[in-house]
Amino acid sequence: MAKLVGRLNPSQRILMGPGPSNCHPRVLRAMSTPLIGHLDPDFLQIMDETRSMLRGLFRTKNEFTIAVSGTGSAGMETCFVNLIEPGDRVVIGINGVFGERMTDVAARCGAKVVRVESEWGKIIEPDQIKKALARGKTKVVALVHAETSTGAATPIEEISKIAHSKGALLLVDTVTSLGGMPVDIDKWKVDACYSGTQKCLSCPPGLAPVTFSEKAMKLVRKRKRKVQSWYLDMSMVERYWGQERFYHHTAPISMIYALREALCVIHEEGLKARFARHMRNHRALVAGLEAMGLKLFAQEGHRLPMLNTVEIPEGVEDVPVRKALLKDHNIEIGGGLGKFKGKLWRIGLMGHSSTLNNVVLCLGALEKQLKAQKCRVASGAGVAAALATG
Repeated sequence: MAKLVGRLNPSQRILMGPGPSNCHPRVLRAMSTPLIGHLDPDFLQIMDETRSMLRGLFRTKNEFTIAVSGTGSAGMETCFVNLIEPGDRVVIGINGVFGERMTDVAARCGAKVVRVESEWGKIIEPDQIKKALARGKTKVVALVHAETSTGAATPIEEISKIAHSKGALLLVDTVTSLGGMPVDIDKWKVDACYSGTQKCLSCPPGLAPVTFSEKAMKLVRKRKRKVQSWYLDMSMVERYWGQERFYHHTAPISMIYALREALCVIHEEGLKARFARHMRNHRALVAGLEAMGLKLFAQEGHRLPMLNTVEIPEGVEDVPVRKALLKDHNIEIGGGLGKFKGKLWRIGLMGHSSTLNNVVLCLGALEKQLKAQKCRVASGAGVAAALATG
């Protein structure tokens, strides 16, 4: 017989990494709501309410706007496996880890992938996409709006105009940006978009909000071949989320409860106020980091308000600092990925975690750990600069 373990009691953390963020208490309470069946009339109404609020968050009238049962990466796969058939030419902007991941997923769908690359930390420039489209007929242009590995925000609207002028669909990753900065699907004319629940929505990981334009859904319904993933075939899933309510899979009921409540919190705050809060706390953090002599990594003018990449000072070891922040201060921040492992810190200010109090706590704790590694930092400079931003 297996040895009994104690009660579940993980440490209380201030989550200031690249995700997840801290959940709003209302979201956690919603998850304890008793289960009902996934075809129960009450649950179907909850699904409809969730869809309606997702449309408001995505700023779209797209009928096909749902939450896929899976994490943000499932959202990525959903968009690619439904839109791509073998031999399709796909242009993908790559300026970090998640652009690279797009190329892997697209290649597995049999796409002819055209890589459009920028230095990590820089944006994908519209002219780069324009040149790639001039070299061949393209079915899809795919971009990461907010590159979580570098903290850079690529402008979407101008690239959208270029893509559509060449007859291509536009697919956008908003896993990190949705709920923390403007995402305007209809204005930008985005054909397919996916996100995740665990970042600026401050909901546990486990669902991937997605939205498809009617043009994109018509393409899905008229495919020559079946979608390679039965589970992620949106021509089937739409029948469950739509009027038919045709059984496809057992929905993660508690996670839908959680997402519904998270969306209620977002809409009660108001998108304008929410975006302003993220930007205000971002500016306070940046002011504090720069007062401590630290340098921001992402391209100036295109930095994400919810994910701040910081260059690790020469002579300072990455892992010991992050371990000490976790052990001594209960603060989690992220390290660099890929070629920037050990060279960057990624400090998140996402959703419920985006508060001035968290900014001040993080700056004070970071100052202490930098000094422990003999890094010269003016005492209290970071906190004072953050508070001075108002």
